[in-house]
Amino acid sequence: MGDLSRTVEDLEAFLLGESPSLTRVEVSERAGVPLDLAEELWHHLGFPHHSDEDIAFAPSDVEALKTSVELVALGILSGDSQAALVRTWGRSYARLADWQVSLLAGIAVEGPDPDARLTELALEALPRVEQLQAYVWRRHLASAASRLLSETDSLVEGEARMAVCFVDIVGYTAQSKALDEHELVTWIENFERETTATVVDHGGRVIKTIGDEVLFTVDDPAAAVDVALELTRRGADDDDLFPQVRAGIAYGPVVRRLGDVYGSTVNVAARLTSVARPGAVVVDHGTHDAMVDETEDKDEEGPRWRRLRRVSVKGFSKLEAWVVRSPGGQ
Repeated sequence: MGDLSRTVEDLEAFLLGESPSLTRVEVSERAGVPLDLAEELWHHLGFPHHSDEDIAFAPSDVEALKTSVELVALGILSGDSQAALVRTWGRSYARLADWQVSLLAGIAVEGPDPDARLTELALEALPRVEQLQAYVWRRHLASAASRLLSETDSLVEGEARMAVCFVDIVGYTAQSKALDEHELVTWIENFERETTATVVDHGGRVIKTIGDEVLFTVDDPAAAVDVALELTRRGADDDDLFPQVRAGIAYGPVVRRLGDVYGSTVNVAARLTSVARPGAVVVDHGTHDAMVDETEDKDEEGPRWRRLRRVSVKGFSKLEAWVVRSPGGQ
């Protein structure tokens, strides 16, 4: 137990730059930040609570608080967005950190000396992981900047017209009971990996994965339909490991905030997914009308449509909806 405690202490010192030597009061004083503001930031980031006497902080925490104040001065962390933005950072990095530590620990316990192996992995792997994370972040910044700056009206208003799609695994509950933990994780990871690849290949962006469901957006409703039809086709193939899915798509105004999407269009897409039959793609009138107009303008064969009876779901009465199939599809 003593060796493990020493390993944890060494790892903490490595990650923080040096061993903790400060209390929260000392950190706030050195940073020139009121203690209540510092506590609020730490709370939003998801860090554990410490008393005034706990020596749990390092000089790097002082620099982080100073940087936060500088971002507020620049207008990046305004009063109305500060809490939401910091919470988003905290949740995202907490989840990423849990996964990374579990990965390293799993590798370390396979060797004869797990403590030494964990320390070795941390020293060798974490700097490279940090470098790669910075690269990925910058690449996504470049992509997001290019996308948003080409839509000046949407950038100012925080709203844009886009297609929103939910893809949901059929029979997830029953399947999850039939698989052991490793098989279930492999199955879900395959679903997320293949769905993400298909979305990205069609110019879309995965907003989030929720267990058995993926939410993505794309500017072009036809691209959203192509993704959904491809995924349902794969799910219907018994020789493909991809699970059977259903999808709901809506096209219209969407509010974008902190990497997520909100609004009636998102809610409609979610509701249509809930009424779609296994292997089906159900779309709203916005998607249908935009695609029909585009097909007529290009004078080409479009997808096949079957209009449903007015759909009444929670929050929406008598939605216009269509089942869409590929040209020549059954």
